[in-house]
Amino acid sequence: MNFELFIAKRIIGNKTYKSSVSAPIIKIGIAAIAIGIIVMLIAIATGIGLQQKIRDKVVAFNGHVEITNYDTNASDESQVPISINQEFYPNFNDVQGIKHIQGVAQKFAIIRTETDFEGVIVKGVGADYNWDYFKEFLVEGRLPDYTKDRNEDILISSYLANRLGFKIGDTFQTLFGNPLNDRPRIINYEIVGVYNSGFQELDEKFCIADIRHIQRINKWESDQIGSFEVFIDDFSQIEEKTIEIYKTVPSLMNATSITRKHYTIFEWIKIFDNNTYGIIAIMIIVAGINMITALLVLILERTSMIGILKALGSSNWTIRKVFLYNASYLIGLGLLWGNAIGLGLLFAQKYFKLFPLNPDTYYVNNAPVYISWDYIFILNIGTFIACLLMLLIPSVIISKISPVKAIQFD
Repeated sequence: MNFELFIAKRIIGNKTYKSSVSAPIIKIGIAAIAIGIIVMLIAIATGIGLQQKIRDKVVAFNGHVEITNYDTNASDESQVPISINQEFYPNFNDVQGIKHIQGVAQKFAIIRTETDFEGVIVKGVGADYNWDYFKEFLVEGRLPDYTKDRNEDILISSYLANRLGFKIGDTFQTLFGNPLNDRPRIINYEIVGVYNSGFQELDEKFCIADIRHIQRINKWESDQIGSFEVFIDDFSQIEEKTIEIYKTVPSLMNATSITRKHYTIFEWIKIFDNNTYGIIAIMIIVAGINMITALLVLILERTSMIGILKALGSSNWTIRKVFLYNASYLIGLGLLWGNAIGLGLLFAQKYFKLFPLNPDTYYVNNAPVYISWDYIFILNIGTFIACLLMLLIPSVIISKISPVKAIQFD
């Protein structure tokens, strides 16, 4: 290491926090870096977390890809039956990345009580139904069991239970339209479980019951269903997998992705990405401006030292590296504090649910967080590099300083 570089590092390092002028500005710069990384961590973690939560709620009711008969219209009711005896069922081996496939059927119904009534969609499911999503939603009672004999157990939402005054163990009449005549079919269901997905748009209309009731009412055979719901491993590949599934199923069947079926919901959650990118850009710019200010103050305070080093033969780039070295240390200090506080808040929210949200607006009861060391590492490295590159511009002022005038500068 050059002698003058060593001396300069010692001078700046020893006086960085001692100068009455530069100390407050440096502390503000460090605080700006820390606050910026905190805000960016929270924005990314909650943005991705909220997207995943909302996405999972929609997937729980529909699967990732829905396979239906082409003759079925866009309504939520299953109309034209499909035989469950397909080459792709129960194992979809022709397409990689398929996690599960299940047969379901849906039918409009009216819940009737002594004082009220409510229109709902009864979703019929069978022994192949994947309850993993609804295990998380279950708030009271138990999940139905349709692996044995046909039964009248039903799972309803807490929204419907509160609206109609139901509780676990209650029974109620459900009226279904009869495809053969005008007389409705009546089934007396017993409530065995209450769920709450937080997605009122879906909670207010879906009940889960035995698919064999739907088959009986529609006069279908026991091997006929309304549609297949397909679950995939990687949501980011949903469009590619939908195309692959569409090419695999028979020509009379159609495959529709959940992003297309609920287009408005998924377009809405995409806006979160734009907000996150905007916050990251603003925070980096603010942090960079504060560090530029701190660096300029350091340069002006040490103008005499810069003149001496130039007189000793140091190049402009050598002196610039001295200041960039110290600026890097300050940036790293800000990142350290920011990560400690930001990750502390995120882990506290993840495990203790400190910050609630209005489910009517955000479809969740509390702010979900997604923590991944990949994006944390990339965010820190990106912030460090961006701030350091921004500091290259003000460090150019060192090359404009005249050694003679600088030595005389006080």
